[in-house]
This record gives sequence, structure tokens and C-alpha cells, in this order.
Amino acid sequence: MIAITGAAGFIGANLAHRLNATHELLLVDLTTPPCHVPNWAGLKSGPTCHRDEFVTHLESNRWKPEAIFHLGACSSTTEKNWDYLRENNLEYTQRLWTWCTRNERPFIYASSAATYGDGSQGFDDRTPPTELIPLNLYGKSKNDFDIWALEQKLAPPRWAGLKFFNVYGPRESHKGRMASVVFQTYRQIQATGGMELFRSTDPKYADGGQLRDFVFVDDCVDHMLWLWKNSHPGGVYNSGTGQARSFHDLAKAVFDSLGLPANISFVDMPADLAKQYQNFTQAETTKLRGVGCTVPPTSLEDGVRKTVDWLRDHS
Repeated sequence: MIAITGAAGFIGANLAHRLNATHELLLVDLTTPPCHVPNWAGLKSGPTCHRDEFVTHLESNRWKPEAIFHLGACSSTTEKNWDYLRENNLEYTQRLWTWCTRNERPFIYASSAATYGDGSQGFDDRTPPTELIPLNLYGKSKNDFDIWALEQKLAPPRWAGLKFFNVYGPRESHKGRMASVVFQTYRQIQATGGMELFRSTDPKYADGGQLRDFVFVDDCVDHMLWLWKNSHPGGVYNSGTGQARSFHDLAKAVFDSLGLPANISFVDMPADLAKQYQNFTQAETTKLRGVGCTVPPTSLEDGVRKTVDWLRDHS
């Protein structure tokens, strides 16, 4: 049995669908009745568990999974309650780490690219987490766990934290405004026939020319499964393509996938967003490739096409 926390979420649900053909799964999340979780549609039935009960059941030996993929967290970048973030993102993860260490089970967890802060120090996973300055408390909670994990003398037999960059793909409709720009573009085209992108606030970048490392969710799943199945030094790894692309490229790829001419316009960026906006992100992937994970990244055009095809089939 493989346990997945955050299993009703975007990345967790895609991981569950990948593993479902070969493994029994224990799906852990805040909402557990399968009939209430659209992202679980099509999965073979298996046990579910509320996240608040999961650690207790582990520590009482009710559950003893062969590995834990910990993707559940409070992921709000605007959350201001540090006590809440510390309990959910730091202390909860520490308990799972401790259980996996004692029971010699692999532990793969979600760190975050938000740990890199404003990007002024680059996006290199070889940079010690102690040198990073996240921009928000969410990023701090993730970075604090990375620091703690690297300080431990005892660790799970295989462990890794993944810093996911701008992930897009199937099963993210529940995220609303936090869903990827691929999903937002698809929905806006359906509603209006066009797509509005933010104007640039930096003269170095054209409108729509701001750059992100857009990574297809299947690539993130590939990275997690490789790190679970193969020997490597435990540590924190970037999960991205290593190639930044523009928002204009992304939006045009959605139009192309729909067989439509690009109809892209621009609106001013909200002032509060402009204060912390990153015009460029790009994962350094040398570390992951160096341990042997050489799965080629999905191109932006192929990933967007697969996403649009899925959205068409599930609308």
C-alpha cells in the first residue's frame, strides 16, 4: 500500500491515477468520501483517511504503508497565521518523517519553489536552504522543513523534497483563481474568445514576455516516482523543465491546441501583486540529472495540447 497525502489535490490526484494500476493506495486528504472528490473519478476503490487522523493511525500501527508521498499542505501564499502554517506544514511533516525513519519507509514530500523568494539568488537546488529568504510565510514553512530535514542524523531509507515550479495539467479545476494560466486561458477562451495577460511592469520584459518554468504535471510525477524507486543522496530537488517560456508562448499554445488564432490582450497588473511579482523563474536541473533522473521534459506545446485535450474530454 502506498499512502498519498493531498490526494484530492492537483499533483496528488495525478500521482494517484498513475500508481492506481499497480498499487493499492491509501488516499489522505481533508475530504475523504470518494463520491465527493471529482479528482478521484476513475480510481479503483481503496481506503481513504482524513489528514487529521492519518498520523495517529500510523503511530498506532493501524496503517503501515510501504512508502509515503506527502503532498498535502496549506499552500496559500497569503496565509498570515504562522502558528497554523507551522502546525500543518512543518510539525505535521516532521511526524511523517519520523515515522518513515523508524519504520524504514521511503518518504517523498513537496517542498516549494516559493522557498527561493524573489529569485535574486537564482533557482538552484544546490543552494543551502539556510541561505534562502522566502517572500511569504508559506515559503518559510516549506524552507524551515527543508532545513530541519537536512540537519537530521537519521533519515528514511530514501527521501526527497521536490520544489515544484509552475505546474499545469489535468485535474486542477478545483483550484479556482490559483489554477495554472493554461487552465485560466482555456476557460477565458471558452467564455470570451480571448485571453487577457498582465502588462509588464519591467522595461526588460515585453507585455506577456514575463518568463516562467512551466512544467507539465506528468513530469513532476515522473520525478517523484524516480526518486522513490532509485538510490540517490537524500535531499531537495527542483521539479521543473530547466527552460523558461513566456506567458505569451503559453497562451498562444492554448489557442493553437484549440485550432484558433491567438486573441491576446493586456491589462494592468494589480498594484499589490506587482510588489512581489517575479518576471523570471527557471529551475536549475543539474542536481536531479546528476543523480541519474534523465527523463526528458515535456515541451510546453505538447503539455498544453495534452491538457487541452483532457479539458475537452472532461468538460
